[in-house]
Amino acid sequence: MGIINNINKAFDHRIRLGIMSILMVNEYAEFTMLKELLEATDGNLASHLKALEKAEFIEVQKQFVGRKPNTRYLVTTLGRAEFQKHIDALEKLIKGT
Repeated sequence: MGIINNINKAFDHRIRLGIMSILMVNEYAEFTMLKELLEATDGNLASHLKALEKAEFIEVQKQFVGRKPNTRYLVTTLGRAEFQKHIDALEKLIKGT
């Protein structure tokens, strides 16, 4: 098996890498939190979230808080496993093993 076989193309953009990193250590993250932490525009963030959702790596929950719409994101079991494989592959690449 090649050293880069487990590097997942879905995580190769800094925004997607950031989204997954945030979701791996938090129960969930709201759109505004992700936008602020990643310093992304609404459209850019939304397109990366949609790609991760389409791959079934994240789950989207829409609700209302009072009268305001609220969207939050959670990492799925598949997303957690795939991202961990990605991180492990990067660590092996860096260590040269």
